[in-house]
Amino acid sequence: MPSRATDANRAGSKGLPEIHTLQSGRQRLHVLPALGGALAGWEWQRERKWLPLLRPWSADPAALYATACFPLLPWSNRITGGGFDFDGKHYPLQPNRAGEPFPIHGDSWRQAWSIVAQSEDRMTLTLDSARCDGNPYVYQARQVLTLRENALEIELRVTNTGEETLPYGLGLHPYFLHDAHTRLQFRARGVWLSGPDRIPTGFSRQLPAGWDYNRPALLQGGLIDNCFEGWDGLAMIEDPTRGLRLQMHTTDRSGYVLMFRPNGLPYFCLEPVTHPIDAFHQPNQPGLIALAPGEDMVLLTRFTVCDIAQEQARSETNHTSLAR
Repeated sequence: MPSRATDANRAGSKGLPEIHTLQSGRQRLHVLPALGGALAGWEWQRERKWLPLLRPWSADPAALYATACFPLLPWSNRITGGGFDFDGKHYPLQPNRAGEPFPIHGDSWRQAWSIVAQSEDRMTLTLDSARCDGNPYVYQARQVLTLRENALEIELRVTNTGEETLPYGLGLHPYFLHDAHTRLQFRARGVWLSGPDRIPTGFSRQLPAGWDYNRPALLQGGLIDNCFEGWDGLAMIEDPTRGLRLQMHTTDRSGYVLMFRPNGLPYFCLEPVTHPIDAFHQPNQPGLIALAPGEDMVLLTRFTVCDIAQEQARSETNHTSLAR
């Protein structure tokens, strides 16, 4: 992707959202504040080439779902029933994406974020939202993007700035690349199965064939668009074709991660979320946090990258040293 100054010029000339770029060491991060605070790309330098670590943005000015990653708040995934009940009151919600019968992924992705601080390797974005699309949420969101040594850190925070207590949730929607050799591992004790509308029908400890990633497994197979439960907050992606290993780690301990594995496409999503799909209509609204006015919640996620060959060389050197 082009440099920061060139991005701004090209964005203006083509009518595309402006891209802002952070760089540190062997990493570059491209950010789209005006497009839901999303990422256009995260890249790793090897020799003179830049390798995408997440699926790069397609440069469609309206295609948030074609970005590399975007934040989910003040809830994640779908809500049925035309809204939700909380503390004896019904709160209506409208569908917010073409082709989706249910409101999905909150509303921060439908609004432009503002950059409030930026350095070479760190950016802070904020969003003040007041009843977007007529929903009841009034909040301030903050997203801090930091390039650390061999890692991207995303801190996502939401503060209830409204006048009533409401249930909140957070999440991230990263798109990872894969091919026939890529392997994924994350621990889970079960999965929420769903019907054709992708709304949960019940929890199962018996994982369907091809859905078990407690041990490293390939990403081929049919559609998965389901929430796994009992996740320990750690996921590993091995990409031998490109010689890369990615690790995703979140500090949230609610134990939910949503997987989207489309059939026949070269990417998948593994979304750290604080609550399961349609938690608003499950007993006790699992994972949702009731925030009173002025209260906040945070989700901290770190993505770490390494070259497999270099890591193996270091390991062999360490073994040699110990043998001596």
